[in-house]
Amino acid sequence: MQSCEISADSTDDPLSSGLRRKRQPRIVVIGAGLAGLSAAKALLESGFTDVTVLEATDRIGGRVQSVQLGHATFELGATWIHGSHGNPVYHLAEDNGLLEETTDSERSVGRISLYSKNGVAYHLTNNGQRIPKDVVEEFSDLYNEVYNLTQEFFQRGKPVNAESQNSVGVFTRDVVRKRVKADPDDTEAVKRLKLAMIQQYLKVESCESSSHSMDEVSLSEFGEWTEIPGAHHVIPSGFIKIVEILARSIPKSVIQLRKPVKCIHWNQSVSKEIERVADHNSDLPEENKGSDVFVECEDCEFIPADHVIVTVSLGVLKKRHESLFHPRLPEEKVMAIEKLGINTTDKIFLEFEEPFWSSECNSIQFVWEDEAESESLTYPEELWYKKICSFDVLYPPERYGHVLSGWICGEEALIMEKCDDETVAETCTEMLRKFTGNPNIPKPRRILRSSWGSNPYFRGSYSYTQVGSSGADVEKLAKPLPYAESSKTPPMQVMFSGEATHRKYYSTTHGAVLSGQREAARLIEMYQDLLQ
Repeated sequence: MQSCEISADSTDDPLSSGLRRKRQPRIVVIGAGLAGLSAAKALLESGFTDVTVLEATDRIGGRVQSVQLGHATFELGATWIHGSHGNPVYHLAEDNGLLEETTDSERSVGRISLYSKNGVAYHLTNNGQRIPKDVVEEFSDLYNEVYNLTQEFFQRGKPVNAESQNSVGVFTRDVVRKRVKADPDDTEAVKRLKLAMIQQYLKVESCESSSHSMDEVSLSEFGEWTEIPGAHHVIPSGFIKIVEILARSIPKSVIQLRKPVKCIHWNQSVSKEIERVADHNSDLPEENKGSDVFVECEDCEFIPADHVIVTVSLGVLKKRHESLFHPRLPEEKVMAIEKLGINTTDKIFLEFEEPFWSSECNSIQFVWEDEAESESLTYPEELWYKKICSFDVLYPPERYGHVLSGWICGEEALIMEKCDDETVAETCTEMLRKFTGNPNIPKPRRILRSSWGSNPYFRGSYSYTQVGSSGADVEKLAKPLPYAESSKTPPMQVMFSGEATHRKYYSTTHGAVLSGQREAARLIEMYQDLLQ
């Protein structure tokens, strides 16, 4: 569209002409992920009848993507239900029998979730040596103690000193290093191993936070993310089953796949081109011509709406907010989008004919000894593989076969996404040979990997509070538009949902579900008289 003009039409009724004519409001939900489906489901169940879900890709689920290979289901996206007490995703899974085949070992209570709580994590060095178990346990206790300190800045309102640069990574690295170096009982060799382990643990933490580096995660806000009590659960039949349950009560005609959105024209900002199309379209009802919102799709269709619920990822908002909304978003919301963080966490599944790891090994953790004094976790493009923090053993083997799941995040994940399968499989095999000291490890028979960063409809995995941002920015991101409520301005034309809009549960599937239900609740309350 070359230009848009503000429509001269207005109404004295904040609910627009729809309520005065007892017309059902037209609601468009952009995105058929957990947030979008949760919103649509709640709206339909409450009595709304004019609901449309637009999904850019050829599938529903968003950042939930379960892939069936043989008899096993592999998760390229969401994997765990984090916590059970009051978690809507857990209750959906439990009530629908999705956890009946979940083994006890797949109910992890650890902070960092593996596929099995049984067994032992093998911490291996690039010199092919396994770090002694007692050294790992000592370091792990120290790291977790410092991790708990990072939570206190928000939870107890502790002031952040200038040395930490308000960064989780800088603070953690500094405190752990000082304590390791000051330990009188360790030899210099053990100290060096522990110093190298700092970087490996921070890589794991970065994958969990979906940040390029923990240096970018805000120390003062880190403790606001809230963990739901209870164990983490894996759904053996696939996380996509949660998506299917949400979609079950939504008529198929409601969801339009392969329907990417080009621009949301809101606040009666209807361009001359839209008006021209409307004037020459005999099929378009007269009442649509004065719509407060038009959703312009990539296929040139304009969909009139009273309310639009935007559930696209923070990554998409960062990339496209200037062109996706007309008029442009208020500066306060733009600042929130720019301040908050999102990056890429990718998985690399490797399937082997036979396991080369021992039966007690539940993960292989890569510790580079030359990183003992490193400050940065950014690597030259050709060394992208050094950002792979670990490979988890998928358990039980009766279900998955002999499969390892590797983790990589940040800019290096984007580099990995550009490589072909052969290159990634070969690179990972060489790493495994180097760290295990076993030159005879065969190449995997099959590789499967995610590519969340380069996918234009996601541009990242999930959000985090970046240095310089706060929970207040999450609230600003979630606030409906327009801000100025007056008798002449229809409210809640553009609403925002998705994991990045939940202040306490950002980055989680339950945060996405709850955010969708939150926006639906706003409209249900607004139209309660019409729905009765």
